[in-house]
Amino acid sequence: MIPEELQEKIAGKMDATSHPREKAVDVMYLLQSHYGYMSEEAVHEAARILDMTPVEIDELATFYDFIYRQPVGKYVIHVCDGVVCWMQHYCSVFSYLFRKLRVEVGETTPDGLFTVLPTACIGDCHNAPSMLINGEFYGKLTPEKIDAILDSLVGDNCECIPNR
Repeated sequence: MIPEELQEKIAGKMDATSHPREKAVDVMYLLQSHYGYMSEEAVHEAARILDMTPVEIDELATFYDFIYRQPVGKYVIHVCDGVVCWMQHYCSVFSYLFRKLRVEVGETTPDGLFTVLPTACIGDCHNAPSMLINGEFYGKLTPEKIDAILDSLVGDNCECIPNR
C-alpha cells in the first residue's frame, strides 16, 4: 500500500492527462522513489493505476536506463557510454570506478552506497568523459577528479573505497 501523499501526487499526474499511459514513466519514477526501485509491488501498483498489465509496465521499466528493476545503492553512478565519451577515455573511467569501488557493471558496493551503470549519451559531450550521480552531472573526468567526487559524497571512511 502506497502512502496517501504519494497517491495524491500520482492522482495529480493522472488528472493532468486524458490518456493515463502518457504518464507511465512519471508514475514509475514516483513509485521508484518510494520503493527505492521498481519492485514487483511497484510494477503491480503502476499496472493497476495505469490500467496496464504488469508485463507492459516491466517492458517500459526495462527500456529506460533510469528505471531500476533491482535494488540500487544510495548513489547511482551512470557512466556515459556515448561515442564522444568513448573517444575521451570512457573505458578508463569505467575501469577506474570498477577498481576503486570493487564492483562490476550493475553491482552495488557491499555497504549499499554505490551502483555503477552504463547509460546512453547524457548530453554532456562538451565535458566528456562524463557521468551522472543521482542526476548530477560530472564531467572532464580523471581518476583524481573521481576520487574527489566520491570522497565528497561519503568522506574518506567509506569501506568500499580502498585507501590510496
